[in-house]
Amino acid sequence: MKKSSIQFDVELDDKNMPEKILWDATDKPEPGQSETKSMMVALWDHNLKNTLRIALWAKDMPVEDMKRFYVDCIGGIGESILRATNDEVMSNEINALCERLVKHVLKNPQ
Repeated sequence: MKKSSIQFDVELDDKNMPEKILWDATDKPEPGQSETKSMMVALWDHNLKNTLRIALWAKDMPVEDMKRFYVDCIGGIGESILRATNDEVMSNEINALCERLVKHVLKNPQ
């Protein structure tokens, strides 16, 4: 059986704010750690029937980029729900929300 791993390292300042977020994965095309400004991980707890979430962003990440990151994440959920469940209604509703959010971000970048 093949195993794959993903690793995150977060460098914190003296107030525990992320200064640098690094990640690596066994199946990543380029070897070694890569830097990112934001990350979001969601895990389903099947026993408690709820989601555990971790969302981090480096303190120097611009607000406009943060907003775009969240819209991209929501859009990815729309694509994933369609592939996983074939529920076009949920996927279309999520995509419609993303379209409204993109307009909002373009009008209100900060």
